[in-house]
Amino acid sequence: MNVFEPFFLVCFVVAVFVLFWAATMAVSGKGIQAVAALHKLGICAAIYMGVVLVVALASSRKTYGIGDTQCFDDWCFEVTNATRDGNAVNVTLKLSSRAKRVPQGEKGTVVYLIDSQGHRYDPAPDSVTVPLDTKLQPGESVAAGRLFYVSKDAADLGLIYTHEGGFPIGFFIIGENELFHGPPVVKLNRDYGL
Repeated sequence: MNVFEPFFLVCFVVAVFVLFWAATMAVSGKGIQAVAALHKLGICAAIYMGVVLVVALASSRKTYGIGDTQCFDDWCFEVTNATRDGNAVNVTLKLSSRAKRVPQGEKGTVVYLIDSQGHRYDPAPDSVTVPLDTKLQPGESVAAGRLFYVSKDAADLGLIYTHEGGFPIGFFIIGENELFHGPPVVKLNRDYGL
């Protein structure tokens, strides 16, 4: 969690409160106050979204290496190993929970490979050993392997672990917007021909 996630939550709660307050003012016949409050809320929202977009434009795609851990709140994953044999790429992931009290699972996540040309390679369906949304107990971790088939000329492979579908809440949090540069990528080791 970065510092801007709680900031976004505070802004969201304040915005809901202002909307509720403006609705109350409008119903009680104080339309001018309601419009003024909504006007100020609109200006604040525009400034906030402007900052989100400027930070997104100014930043670059986050990159990680094998062994680096990425976390979404208390749910974490890392690539622990990657090997290539011809056009078959085996990747071992470690899914873990750093929660203290409750089981954790991350819904709506996918994993795929990309190459230097931007081609996407989804895992072979029969290689799914452990689902990515496996619920883990506090402090628990599990290995999850995936097999990918890539083209012979695929080079500079990277693994993407991201959320697909659902509401893109990350687009509204400063520093997490993937709109202009895509989700973080784990660069697989070139020494092994990946």
